[in-house]
Amino acid sequence: MNFDHFPADRMRAVPLETILTLCGAQRDRHDRAKWHTERGPLSVTGEKFMNWHQHRGGGGAIDLLMHLTGLDYGTALRWLEICTSAGLPAASPPAADRGGGKQTPARTPGVLQLPLPDPRRLTRVLQYLTRHRGLDASLLEPLLDSGQLYADGYANAVFLLVAGKAQRPVGAELRGTGPRAWRGMASGSNKDRGYFWIGARTSWEIVLCESAIDAISCFQIHPQRICISTSGVRANPPWLSTLIARNYSILCGFDADHPGDAAAAQMITLHPTVCRLRPSAHDWNDVLTSCR
Repeated sequence: MNFDHFPADRMRAVPLETILTLCGAQRDRHDRAKWHTERGPLSVTGEKFMNWHQHRGGGGAIDLLMHLTGLDYGTALRWLEICTSAGLPAASPPAADRGGGKQTPARTPGVLQLPLPDPRRLTRVLQYLTRHRGLDASLLEPLLDSGQLYADGYANAVFLLVAGKAQRPVGAELRGTGPRAWRGMASGSNKDRGYFWIGARTSWEIVLCESAIDAISCFQIHPQRICISTSGVRANPPWLSTLIARNYSILCGFDADHPGDAAAAQMITLHPTVCRLRPSAHDWNDVLTSCR
């Protein structure tokens, strides 16, 4: 999985006002060059910024994003690449950890607003995915490297939905990692345009699963296949017919329950070449963890 890569110079040229707005900063009413941020007041002049309270400054969008969020250079650059690829704004980062399982607040209805990554929460997200969900860390590493999986400021696991050869982000599944089970979607996500996926690029066999965690679990059990999340029980996502037309062999791996069975039956009625692959437990993650 590779996102389109843009030169760092192009990322640095993103207007500083855009970064400040995405990070929840407020412009001063009386001084247009002054912004109020969680790191203190900033002065902005063209491509330069200065935090007078911390006696720190810099130039360009990458430096400013690193200063405001604490992201390292690589993560900040990758995030700007993802947002540029999406062509849409990101949501503002939260101020504090809420225990996992809360969605980053939306700003504009209908507009994709991906939560910003927060490396401070990554350890907890990885512990949740590996210890509680039984996912192999070696499968998560490529997803982390590509930006397809990351932690947000609420310690949610964020799984990107992508579309097209450029793997352009069109949404994200959010999964809480706290004691209370929680799942949701990033504001403005469009499940009809893309999906989360993992698998062998050389495979012509695809398993459809109900969530990103189930897709990773299924791939861990069947590493020779491509596993896709439909982000819910969906009998006929618009992109399915395109995959069938490309001669992929489609297996419906929805949960072994009434909604999963009913959606699978409907999918097979609409697309007779699809076959049912019913998990031996309730879902693929249950199958995986039952083997431990």
